[in-house]
Amino acid sequence: MVIFAFKINYIEIMNPKIKKTLTFGTIIIILLLGIFVYFRFYFVFGEGVKAGELNYFVHKGYLFKTYEGKMIQNGFRSQTAGSIQSYEFSFSVEDEAVADSLMHCSGKEVELHYREYFATLPWRGVNKFVVDSIVSVKQE
Repeated sequence: MVIFAFKINYIEIMNPKIKKTLTFGTIIIILLLGIFVYFRFYFVFGEGVKAGELNYFVHKGYLFKTYEGKMIQNGFRSQTAGSIQSYEFSFSVEDEAVADSLMHCSGKEVELHYREYFATLPWRGVNKFVVDSIVSVKQE
């Protein structure tokens, strides 16, 4: 039994018009994917300042250690009829200098400047809100 093996290079025998279309299509798909990733994970959707009492601030994670915190704001809200709950602002922190400062502010009134993203990244934190600076800390 004789087996003939032919190595066919399909790129060389392909019609130049089809080759050009496939190349252009591949470039467009890669470009659209890059734009999607940018807007989904790196585009700053909103930014602002929130004030309240820093409830807790921790450094946690299994693979990516991130800084996570929660701040209790003034006022109340009700998610279900007949219940009262305080406003909580959950956030992540990327900058270690800001994180170190917040570690010493637990229980104090703080004003934090934050950026809001459409989605989270594992190395940035588990929240869409990322605090980038401390505006003020009220000493008691």
